[in-house]
Amino acid sequence: MGGRNLFFAAVISFSAALITYNIIISANASLKQGFPGESSVDPIIRMPTDAARKGRRRRLFHTAVTASDSVYNTWQCRVMYYWFKQQKLRNPSSDMGGFTRVLHSGKPDRFMDEIPTFVAQPLPDGVDQGYIVLNRPWAFVQWLQQANIEEDYIFMSEPDHLLVKPIPNLSRDGLAAAFPFFYIEPKKFEKILRKFFPEDRGPITNIDPIGNSPVILRKDALKKIAPTWMNVSLAMKKDPEADKAFGWVLEMYAYAVASALHDVGNILHKDFMIQPPWDTTIGKSYIIHYTYGCDYDLQGKMTPGKFGEWRFDKRSYYDWPPRNLSLPPPGVPESVVTLVKMVNEATANIPNWGS
Repeated sequence: MGGRNLFFAAVISFSAALITYNIIISANASLKQGFPGESSVDPIIRMPTDAARKGRRRRLFHTAVTASDSVYNTWQCRVMYYWFKQQKLRNPSSDMGGFTRVLHSGKPDRFMDEIPTFVAQPLPDGVDQGYIVLNRPWAFVQWLQQANIEEDYIFMSEPDHLLVKPIPNLSRDGLAAAFPFFYIEPKKFEKILRKFFPEDRGPITNIDPIGNSPVILRKDALKKIAPTWMNVSLAMKKDPEADKAFGWVLEMYAYAVASALHDVGNILHKDFMIQPPWDTTIGKSYIIHYTYGCDYDLQGKMTPGKFGEWRFDKRSYYDWPPRNLSLPPPGVPESVVTLVKMVNEATANIPNWGS
């Protein structure tokens, strides 16, 4: 009998607690009832507001761009840095931290006061075998060893990147954030890559289809990757089979291999950047990468493989491009129009352009 009374007492206590909870919920709940499918906000567990998001801990990254002292590289760096500053101004609470041009000419140039710059030494004469990009990993090794970098993350970018909006720190949970390149194909070149990524390191799919840029990753991870990236790049260049197979993207393959050797995985972001003229809209992307020539006739039709009546190609400007480049004709995609307008805005506002 005593056990039975205890049971009923427990039931009554639980019911009272449940009723009290429902009364509290009802008293705090909004009178407005949503339709099925609408998002609702629990009165106790609330969705984060804009203010709450702004109060989050920022995960700052330092933007680094390697460059030579050629006019061709320099004008792109000046335009790139202009847009970096504009995007930081547009969102002062973003994850964008400092900026460094890693200049691998071995000596200062006259733009040191305009662009924050670290001077790195180039590889010894003859080591790059005419492939100047091999200086990139060596420059990063020096910068990471010698510079005081306050941020915990690094964003590796390039001179021909235009930032179209503020970039958040896309890396997560120890994984780097990278752009997948369709022409980096580890499975296709498995036989060659096994010289540098032995089978005991795992399946060839551990090598992601990336280059070193654009990539956001932890600074401590890059400090481990960079020397390996340099050594693999040099080894690939000395290997005739690898050199022939990888060509101008050899250093990109070397970075992908080095990243895999250090077990640094990558979140592949297709929206990280676009590459006109093949990508025609900007959408959610953060970067315009103008590596390809853009050729069109005066009706706005693309003429791939043939110089267009209107064209923009960075390789047309080994000297300073003039201010106020002609805009594309009607019908040319948004990505190309935006690219030219951004270059024009930068050159119009950068002091002593072309001097």
